[in-house]
Amino acid sequence: MVMKKMFTAALIASVTAVTVYAEELKGRGASFPAPLYKVWTSEYYKATGVKVNYTPTGSGDGVKSITKRMVDFAGSDTPLKQKELKKEKLHMFPTVVGSVVLAYNLDGIKDGELKLSRKAIAGIFNGTITHWDDQAIAEHNAELQLPHEPITVAVRADKSGTTFNFTYFLNQIDEKIKVSKKPTWKANKVIAGKSNSGVSANIQQIKNSIGYIEYSYKMTLGLSAAQVENKEGQFITPTLESFQDAAKYATWTPDNDFYAVIGDPAGVTSYPIVAATFLLLPEEKQATNKNVTKFMEWAFTQGDAPAVELGYVPLPKETKDQIRAYWEAKGIR
Repeated sequence: MVMKKMFTAALIASVTAVTVYAEELKGRGASFPAPLYKVWTSEYYKATGVKVNYTPTGSGDGVKSITKRMVDFAGSDTPLKQKELKKEKLHMFPTVVGSVVLAYNLDGIKDGELKLSRKAIAGIFNGTITHWDDQAIAEHNAELQLPHEPITVAVRADKSGTTFNFTYFLNQIDEKIKVSKKPTWKANKVIAGKSNSGVSANIQQIKNSIGYIEYSYKMTLGLSAAQVENKEGQFITPTLESFQDAAKYATWTPDNDFYAVIGDPAGVTSYPIVAATFLLLPEEKQATNKNVTKFMEWAFTQGDAPAVELGYVPLPKETKDQIRAYWEAKGIR
């Protein structure tokens, strides 16, 4: 409950400027891991006296900021391929695994009661399903009183790694939906919000809405989220356990800077919309990079408990060891 109270105000508020001091490590980018990074940076400061300032502006802005060397590090839920990393002279590694849930605002329908098939999800977001009592939704929800009301679809206004990973999942169902950080949505009624907090606020405020957000925002704001049909045909409730079942299918290798998209994994009990989030560092700033990796070493050793509490999946020990070796090889540890 204490954790929930700490973050509720931050999640629903717009991103605001924070005074930055010269001795701070400055980062910006993905909002997907922002609730966890907020805890990590706060606890790291208490433990070490080192300030790490992270502003959740979205993955697109994070990549832009680091390529222009406006920050010391950037967060992105969209992994960059080696060709782009080499072009921009960047290092990349994952920090944690999270999930994207479909949160909704429907009177009389509680958290987890709504079941959404793959067909229904694709239809809602490609615009072929426009009302809540459409047969594609109703057939799996016979016990619910679905309203004959238009569906308002809440999406991101900014270039977003959350959107990238969600459209990756949608593309597995409907190839006409392209994988993108900022697609042109075909849904009938669309409301756009900046960052995960903006989308969450829209869902919270607009009746008969649905949107995609990172799980910790659902938890801290008390939003309702649907069971989602995975590729095995099972309807899976978003829980830490189902995320862990999905995350074990991730494959990592330092040989390609840990590039991996892990959405829509195999497994009967796997939740289907999971994603890793990454940090990007500039190759030439070795001294600063060593300070960033010190922070991440602290997070890898001391930060698993808050990650789990917020619904993220910590990286396995083997992956953390691979990342440490990667840091050594790059001379940033």
